[in-house]
Amino acid sequence: MATSKQRRLAHEKHVLLLALAGGLPGVLVSMIILWTGDYSPKVQWTLTLLIAGCWFFIALALQDRVVRPLQTMANLLTALREGDFSTRARGANRDEPLGDVMAEINQLGGVLQEQRLGALEATALLRTVMEEIDVAIFAFDANETLRLINRTGQELLAQPAERILGRHAGELDLADVLTGEDTRVLTRTFAGGTGRWGMRRTSFREGGLPHSLVVIADLSQPLREEELKAWQRLVRVIGHELNNSLAPIKSIAGSLSTLLKRPQKPSDWETDMRGGLEIIEARAEGLNRFMQSYARLAKLPPPTRAAVEIAPLLRRVTALEARMPVQIIEGTNLTARLDAAQIEQVIINLVKNAVDATLDTGGSVRLSWRKTPGQVEIVVEDDGPGIANLQNLFVPFFTTKPSGSGIGLVLCRQIAENHGGTLTLENRANASGCIARMRLPA
Repeated sequence: MATSKQRRLAHEKHVLLLALAGGLPGVLVSMIILWTGDYSPKVQWTLTLLIAGCWFFIALALQDRVVRPLQTMANLLTALREGDFSTRARGANRDEPLGDVMAEINQLGGVLQEQRLGALEATALLRTVMEEIDVAIFAFDANETLRLINRTGQELLAQPAERILGRHAGELDLADVLTGEDTRVLTRTFAGGTGRWGMRRTSFREGGLPHSLVVIADLSQPLREEELKAWQRLVRVIGHELNNSLAPIKSIAGSLSTLLKRPQKPSDWETDMRGGLEIIEARAEGLNRFMQSYARLAKLPPPTRAAVEIAPLLRRVTALEARMPVQIIEGTNLTARLDAAQIEQVIINLVKNAVDATLDTGGSVRLSWRKTPGQVEIVVEDDGPGIANLQNLFVPFFTTKPSGSGIGLVLCRQIAENHGGTLTLENRANASGCIARMRLPA
């Protein structure tokens, strides 16, 4: 057990004892001289009380001088710890060490007060944004308990926050949003609505503990708007093609009908009839090709993937082009899982377009491939005049070729995207010509 001598004295008592000890030698010498000298008892007691009083008064004053600033600093730091940033120390003079410390604590309080005000304003702004944003936001802790919800989330669950905060995700029929893929489309019914919902889940930490933030957005209205735009584009394209074919068919049919109604027909009326019918047949055949092309674009089957070596596939495709030799720039031996038939169709279209653009220029067409991080990149480059209208490049049925269908590049891009890749075309930067890049997952 610790004895009383081993106990540490309080700081202020320690300071008092040190002050008394500092004056003790002088007091003892004075007492010896006073009480051994030839002085009357009245003088001895008077001077003894005076010396002892001054000794204790000065020691107490020294203790107060040392302890009071420390108490002030302790009070300031306690106020800062408890969140009171308005308390300041008086007499903070930087000309002395203690005053310098007080001034620094005052400045620290000012900085913390500004930061707290900024945090409060940011929190208020965040709450306002969360309440006004048109997506449902939920925050769950590690135990799948709901800790945060905004106004749209309350409307989605058709319950106020007071009734659902603190409840388990399973009780709220939200257990499925905490499992599975982080980003996906949900087709389900909530208490506040039915339809298709875009969901995204992310993780964050609060107080060192993991939490999940779930954002759910209603996709019904955007999908309906996009569906309406798609129908409008479809009707516009089909209407344009139908008008282009039906207008001459109607005109020629009317002329032939008038010709047949004449009581006296010209000598070459059979030739006119035959020519008119041939035109009607040609336009009807054009309409038939148009509809078949549209059906082909809409009914593209999903890719049947298998391990395919890139180099032999590209050499096989280039051998089909007989109009001009295609230069192959050899790359490394690569293998990717893809639908060989569909990718061959894409390369055939790209090489054919490049050769069409280069035949009259005397240039060449080059085919190359390389490995990029996580991808295989296939490049078709030509020395043609380049692409005049990049904006309409992938617009269905838009073509600048007299006999083009306008679906070749659209079909190629759809095949690339069905493989999880991309297809881009751009003009060469330092020379005339075009570069087509297809990137596929390796």
